[in-house]
Amino acid sequence: MRVNKKYSCLPAEEKGIHIINIRAIEDIGYDQHESTLLNSLSKNPDADCKYGLYFRDGKRKVDYILVYHYKKSSAGRTLTRRTHHNDASARSTKQDHPLPGKGVQLEMGESEPPVDSHEDDKRFRREEYEGNLVEAGLELEHDEDTKIHGVGFVKIHAPWNVLCREAEFLKLKMPTKKMYQINQTHGLLKKINSVIQKITEPIQPKVAEHKPQTVKRLSYPFSREKQHLFDLSDRDSFFDSKTRSTIVYEILKRTTCTKAKYSMGITSLLANGVYSAAYPLHDGDYEGENVEPNDRKLLCEEWASYGVFYKYQPIDLVRKYFGEKIGLYFAWLGVYTQMLIPASIVGIIVFLYGCATVDENIPSMEMCDQRNNITMCPLCDRTCSYWKMSSACATARASHLFDNPATVFFSVFMALWAATFMEHWKRKQMRLNYRWDLTGFEEEEDHPRAEYEAKVLEKSLRKEHKHKETDKEKLTWKDRFPAYLTNFVGIIFMVGLTFAIVFGVIIYRISTAAALAISSTPSGRSSVRVTVTATAVIINLVVIIILDEVYGCIARWLTQIEVPKTDKNFEERLIFKAFLLKFVNAYTPIFYVAFFKGRFVGRPGDYVYIFHSFRMEECAPGGCLMELCIQLSIIMLGKQLIQNNLFEIGIPKMKKFIRYMKLKRRRSLDHEEHVKKKQRYEVDYNLEPFAGLTPEYMEMIIQFGFVTLFVASFPLAPLFALLNNIIEIRLDAKKFVTELRRPVAVRAKDIGIWYNILRGIGKLAVIINAFVISFTSDFIPRLVYLYMYSENGTMHGFVNHTLSSFNVSDFQAGTAPNDPMDLGYEVQICRYKDYREPPWSENKYDISKDFWAVLAARLAFVIVFQNLVMFMSDFVDWIIPDIPKDISQQIHKEKVLMVEVFMREEQGKLQMLETWKDKDKKKGENCNNHSPRVSRSHSGSLSSCHSYPVDV
Repeated sequence: MRVNKKYSCLPAEEKGIHIINIRAIEDIGYDQHESTLLNSLSKNPDADCKYGLYFRDGKRKVDYILVYHYKKSSAGRTLTRRTHHNDASARSTKQDHPLPGKGVQLEMGESEPPVDSHEDDKRFRREEYEGNLVEAGLELEHDEDTKIHGVGFVKIHAPWNVLCREAEFLKLKMPTKKMYQINQTHGLLKKINSVIQKITEPIQPKVAEHKPQTVKRLSYPFSREKQHLFDLSDRDSFFDSKTRSTIVYEILKRTTCTKAKYSMGITSLLANGVYSAAYPLHDGDYEGENVEPNDRKLLCEEWASYGVFYKYQPIDLVRKYFGEKIGLYFAWLGVYTQMLIPASIVGIIVFLYGCATVDENIPSMEMCDQRNNITMCPLCDRTCSYWKMSSACATARASHLFDNPATVFFSVFMALWAATFMEHWKRKQMRLNYRWDLTGFEEEEDHPRAEYEAKVLEKSLRKEHKHKETDKEKLTWKDRFPAYLTNFVGIIFMVGLTFAIVFGVIIYRISTAAALAISSTPSGRSSVRVTVTATAVIINLVVIIILDEVYGCIARWLTQIEVPKTDKNFEERLIFKAFLLKFVNAYTPIFYVAFFKGRFVGRPGDYVYIFHSFRMEECAPGGCLMELCIQLSIIMLGKQLIQNNLFEIGIPKMKKFIRYMKLKRRRSLDHEEHVKKKQRYEVDYNLEPFAGLTPEYMEMIIQFGFVTLFVASFPLAPLFALLNNIIEIRLDAKKFVTELRRPVAVRAKDIGIWYNILRGIGKLAVIINAFVISFTSDFIPRLVYLYMYSENGTMHGFVNHTLSSFNVSDFQAGTAPNDPMDLGYEVQICRYKDYREPPWSENKYDISKDFWAVLAARLAFVIVFQNLVMFMSDFVDWIIPDIPKDISQQIHKEKVLMVEVFMREEQGKLQMLETWKDKDKKKGENCNNHSPRVSRSHSGSLSSCHSYPVDV
């Protein structure tokens, strides 16, 4: 193996420590305490490197960190330090394949204890991989002398030539010297914009990147041949920390380790435990008295604080620090939250309209009027007795708050709102693409995942074992068929499990209602429906929260066994499975109440039974819309409060506390450990690793479904979503800035598959709201009665029209009430809600013509509403251009300016060539006019008249 001097990035003398002196002190017999005192008297090297942000020389910035676990020798920490400082000489004495258990002989006559072959294999792979990184141009520095026991760190720095090379490979757009004026509005628009800026000035973050810009630098994909185009006056800041870490991560992904038939990049090495973590560093501390100003501290003050909840987000600074993908998520979340403001205002107006007109609602007044003396049939067999309709007065009045003509208008409004929101986001996305220089960006195929490479390697080894000649292997559908089958069966099972749990809750509601109905107190009987509904919804909420976590893990496992090739494929498949399972889990109880409850009840004397003992549930006299509202509100609010907020705050805090206790237990009692300040990479190692944006998007998409799918039954849903999102933005911001390791910046020009899911939910919302209005609410029956059956053109008599009559003598044996005189008089005819023929008719209890008239009106409304709203949504989509006019003009202007720059450059080259040609011509003429002789110049050198070619 070659002598790898590049590993020792600095000689020991430059670190302020002389190895010979340390060895002399150890030989004399100074203990650890005394050596610490000597080191404290010398210059603190940690302050020079800004506590881990730079290499030991204080000049080279740490761009990335690799973390690995190692087993320490029993000789103590000083022995480890010595091998660390003499790292280059130790490596140079190693053979290419040392035997397992054989370590480097240390000069005190002691050797490292034998380690198992697995640890040896990891060390060999690390050495080869790091050697390949050095060959790729990266500079490394090791640190095993840390406060974390048994953990070593590899600091990586990318020098200028590597950054330039990789920026050209990645086609990174960088700002050039050329600056141009951004088109400004004129006239009335300019005045309006200036007024808006003055009004919104208090809610703007105090961040330089957020200020409106009048000029912009022309950007162009970086090229080493055209470095003169770029502003390289300050090379240290030309590539910011986000870009540097992205470049290093690309090198880490493509650099392979081929020992023992392994061909692996950093993802494979992390998966196999060769390295335990890999991450870029945060810019510094975000709190403290003497903290230097940095972007992380600025983000914490102006973004990740609950005190600035009323301000706009500094999206450009978020993008600068975390990258485009995370910047787009928070930009989308901000646009969604802003768009919820008008939806919340209209929802509040609709709710207030219901409150204002509740005393004028004739159907609820008729239900509450005790003079009508309407006797209703029993709600259950035997134990339940007859009851007065006026006892359901409170439910009927409450139903009007959400079941009134304004809710139809609100459903149409929310469908158009969803379409407008999608168009507004597309325009905002284009503005961000222009501002962030992503207009010409196209995503390239990503590197294969570690698991995919391992599967391909396993397949190729199997074929080699069978002595077959193999080309470059890849996984086919035959290889994945068992995984596909497992996925199909698993998803069907999970959906079936959700349905079974909902069915179990239905059984609970029916049995509990029957048990509570036996209560002798009238107040107990009157509150049966509310009690059963509330408790069942709470059970549903708990089950949904538990299954959400379970389904998330199962979706990840199902995706892993499919072995997708790239990270993008993995993410899209994971999103599809997780969304499908969580959508079914969250909305199945709501779908049941909206479309199935009370539809298959039967009629008195011929009820439908479950297990031959429990009658199917009926809707309340005021309809099922009130119960749907209760179900939706409790599940939505409980899910947001418990799962989205408490879990996001509590679980990271708990994990952080557990990690802190483990480290405290493992930490040695060395005095130096407690005196020494932690390095930046040690502090970041204790943070939670970034797990992707899928959970963040998922909770918002599910919330978007609550806001749009059943908004006809709960107009206040946008308001509660708005209040939640105001907290959610700051909560996520605080988590990203303070709780998580810094993610690798990923370039992206859109939000990916989530946009298609949002569009699908928006289209589905139109259909569902059409069915909720026509089948769940009483809107259509009221219209049919008003225009077909009302004698005076009012709603008087509507309640009586929707009730059918039943002769109590037609009860089946054993189902009649045990106490028929409970109301104080004998009941001969009781009423129930349905459109059926009366008992005195020839076809008694058959479905009446009124039922078919109402059904036809309901279906007609669904068709008209769906097509009308879809047409209006598509019209909004068509009339609003995806790209704002000013942005398209600026993009065109950039192209023209770039052409001008290159044309001037070409003209300059041509002029220079013409100048050189003229000079050569003159020299040739001079040589022809004089005889060819050799002349001695004043410097004593010989010269001739012959010209030489010059490269320009």
